[in-house]
Order: sequence, then C-alpha cells, then structure tokens
Amino acid sequence: STPTKGYQGVGLLSGICLIVGTMIGSGIFISPKSVLLYSGAVGPCLLIWTACGVLSTLGALCYAELGTMITKSGGEYPYLMEAFGSIVAYLYSWTTIMVLKPSSFAIITLSFAEYASTPFYPGCSPPLIVTKCLAAAAILVITSINCLSVKLASYVQNFFTAAKLLIILVIVVAGIVMLAQGKTENFSNSFDGTATSFGAIGLAFYNGLWAYDGWNQLNFITEELKNPFRNLPLAIVIGIPLVTVCYVLVNVAYFTVMTTTELLLSPAVAVTFGDRVLYPASWIVPLFVVFSTFGSANGSCFTAGRLVYASGREGHMVKILSYINVKRYTPAPALIFNGVLAIFYTIPADINTLINYFSFAQWFFYGLTALALIVMRFTRKDLDRPVKIPVVLAGIMVLVSCYLVLAPIIDKPELAYLYCTIFIFSGLILYYPFVYRKVNWGRKIMRPITMHLQLLMDVAPPEKTE
Repeated sequence: STPTKGYQGVGLLSGICLIVGTMIGSGIFISPKSVLLYSGAVGPCLLIWTACGVLSTLGALCYAELGTMITKSGGEYPYLMEAFGSIVAYLYSWTTIMVLKPSSFAIITLSFAEYASTPFYPGCSPPLIVTKCLAAAAILVITSINCLSVKLASYVQNFFTAAKLLIILVIVVAGIVMLAQGKTENFSNSFDGTATSFGAIGLAFYNGLWAYDGWNQLNFITEELKNPFRNLPLAIVIGIPLVTVCYVLVNVAYFTVMTTTELLLSPAVAVTFGDRVLYPASWIVPLFVVFSTFGSANGSCFTAGRLVYASGREGHMVKILSYINVKRYTPAPALIFNGVLAIFYTIPADINTLINYFSFAQWFFYGLTALALIVMRFTRKDLDRPVKIPVVLAGIMVLVSCYLVLAPIIDKPELAYLYCTIFIFSGLILYYPFVYRKVNWGRKIMRPITMHLQLLMDVAPPEKTE
C-alpha cells in the first residue's frame, strides 16, 4: 500500500530534481566561507568541496543498494528496522520526526523569508516578526501543495531546481569569463596558510558535508518511484556528481573576484559576487536564492511526510499518521503533522543552535545505516540485490560517520550534546507502553480522536483505498 494507490508518479527526471533541489539550498549561495575558514586557503578549500562530493556519493551508493533491496519508503527507517529491529528504527523515527526534519524545514523557510523580505527594508534587516510570519506562510503553502498532489509537488520541485541550476550556470559562466580575463591572482600560492590541525580539517569537512546534506532524499519515496531498480541508482549517479561539479565551479567563480579575506567578511557570498560582476542585473542573485530555498523547503516537506507515514504504518507513531487522502492519495495527516511542528520551530529566537547540536545524531544514523548494509550481507543473504556495491565502501562510510559524530564533541565538548542524547533515548518512555505493550487505555483514548480526524481530513488506512 503506497501513498499513491499503486501509482508510481516520480520518474527519473523528478528523482534527479529531488536530489539536486534538496541538496542545493541556501548554503552554497550564502555561506561557503565556513569551509574556507577551517581549511585556511583556496587550494585545500576546493579539495575539501570535491572530497565532500565523493563522500556523499559513497553514502548514496550504499543507500542505492539498500533502496533496491528493501523497496519501502521512509529513508533509513525500513533498513534499520530490518537490520537491528524495532527499537533502533523507533529511536531513529522519533528523533527525525520530532526534531531533525521539522526543524530543518523551519530553518530553510526562515532563510527563504529573510531573502524574500529584505528588498522591502532597504538599508536594514527585516523585522523578526515579518520573517517568521512569512516563513510560517511558506510552510502552509508548501504543505498544502504536497497534500494536494504528488504530481504538483514534483512539478514545483522540478521548476525550482531548474531555477537554481540556472543561477549557478550564470555564476559559473561569469567566473569563467573573469578567469579568461586573467583574474587568477587568488589561485597563485593557493596552499599557503593551509590548516595543519586535524581538528580544523575535520570541521571543514563537517561544514562541507552539511552543504551536501540531502543526498539520501530519494530513499524516502522509494515506493513512489517509477522503476526504482533502475531510477534510484541512476538518479544518484547523475544527481550527486552534478551537485559536486556545481559546488566546486561556484567556489572557483567566487575566488576569481574575492580574496580569502573578502570572502570571509562577506555576509552573503553570492550576493557580493553579483554586486561586483553582474551589476546592474545583480538583483537576480537574491531573487534566485529565494527560489532555491523555496525549492529546498518543498523537497524537505515531500520526503519528511513519507517518513512520518512509514513510521505510522509500522505502529511507531499514532495510526492516523499512516492514513492517506481517499481522493488525492497523498499522506495528508503525515504532511500536516510535519508542517505544524515546523511552524512551532520557527518561534524560538535561534533554532540554528538546536539543529547544530542534533546534527551529530544525523551522522550517527547515517553510520548506523551503512553498518546495516554490512550486517545484512551476513544476516539476509536471501534478499535480492539488484545493485551490489563493494562492502568496503560501506565500511568507509561507517568510519567517516564515527569521526563526524565524535569530532565536534571532542573538539568542543558541551552539555548540549548530552541533552540531545537524553532526548533521543527519552523516546523509549513512550515506546514501552504504546508500541511494545500496546496498552488498552491508549487505544481507547485515540479511537474517537482518530475517527474525528479521519472524517475531517477525508483519509483512510492505505489498504482500504485499494
């Protein structure tokens, strides 16, 4: 039973657009300076951007094997369930559904709101209340689009992905023109000042990989892919190298017009580049950053809804979240739940801090998923593997993940990491009575609530829509 009643509406092009559109958010346009800050020089900075692309491709290839072996939606969730059992899968869904996905959705829409409202407040920053209201409005619009139709959400994703690739092309071509004019002084002695600290290089990788995050998005909608055995690995092999080439060439373009000091001092690197190179048409850069962030937010919402849906289907979330609209065949309750949480996350003053502390949890689950691939090579030899990668690639992914989990904690240990860990395991307080024991009083409370919500949203369990 899929959210689309057997209709697999996401083809190869839409799959590539989902990967590319979710990976390329505001990061490459606004703040590539963090990689430069920790790497120390132009040469190692460009090498780290390239290496991060290679690592993302390795991770995605692991997910290609898992996604064609277990063709269920929900990202890491069904793989962790198959390899390690119910508790590990539940803790993943608890952490991702309650914090990682909605807070990420909120951050992207807040970035969208800031860039969309800035032209109306020349000379000063837009008021906080304006950006938060605009972010909440964007969340409502994007959630509504995804509730209305899978096809419509795919079209929106394809359009905004094309828009962000267009502005990247403009920046890259402008950079090539500048290079042809002899603007190469920033590339001479490009390794002078390279960071030698193991911790600093690690933090440069950490920030680079944050910009590449989203390489696993297609695994959240495996059930809705046309011909997943072909299109899942093909979309990965096309999409992630495309993003890598874009990121490296955009950084080269930045360095043609800005010294390392100027780039580090710039509040928004792409906007500074546009002001220097594209004037009087420099206004197109912030406009396309708005398009880029809106597209990323749409991709985030599209995939988050599928995880909530898959978790509800397995009984790890309340049942109503696994219901789908009887007319449109979209997981409307799951999408609305994610949207409501995202609106709540726009209220605090600074949720970037929250997501920074929880990002170690994200890499913990990435590593655990790569380990699941290795484990299932021994425990589930019977499963058909249309795509089979060398197991050493999964081993590399496990080691990289371990490093990225431990590096920020060792480099700067803070109590916040302990609080995040406590939150993750606090999910077991709900797991024992409601999932493991399935207490009767919990069902009695939820039955009338589920019935009323079912009537209100016109939804039904997936099997009843067949």
